[in-house]
Amino acid sequence: MAARVIVHPLGEIGGRRVTVDGIAIGTAYSIQDLVVFLEHAGLEGWDELDVAGSDMIEWRGGGPDDWRR
Repeated sequence: MAARVIVHPLGEIGGRRVTVDGIAIGTAYSIQDLVVFLEHAGLEGWDELDVAGSDMIEWRGGGPDDWRR
């Protein structure tokens, strides 16, 4: 079964909280940050295009291009 990744809406001071299977793995400020977080969570070999187009990632409050208020 694939991991469930959620990229949450922008926080008050910027950045988007990222969870994998309900566990917070960090706050991403760019899609590059998200790629690094996913690599550390064991999802290796992904790049920005893989992340932006993956059905495994649920984007809340904006898509892969929304990182700033």
